[in-house]
Amino acid sequence: MKIAVTSQNRKTITQHAGRCRKFYIFKIENGQILSKEMLELPKEQSFRETPPDALHPLDDVDLLIAGGMGQGLRQRLGQKGIKCLVTSEEDPEKAVTLYLSGQLEDE
Repeated sequence: MKIAVTSQNRKTITQHAGRCRKFYIFKIENGQILSKEMLELPKEQSFRETPPDALHPLDDVDLLIAGGMGQGLRQRLGQKGIKCLVTSEEDPEKAVTLYLSGQLEDE
């Protein structure tokens, strides 16, 4: 499983998933975090700038956690089989851990 978390400032979970260009990518196996890497996209690869049906570097993630996102992006990602969660949790790793334990709610 792969989980992407918006983190434009590289510290906290940030708002505006459609405009975000920096994502922590967590690789999960057997309910445990195996790795955490930063993915930085050029502006033209933000969700806002790419057509909905175009290939995207985050197409292979199973879940996107963000501080905020619009319905359009939720629908777009849902069509690609990507689950979305909006949270007020600010720590990326804590949010993933909470999700894995079933304690992260979609707001």
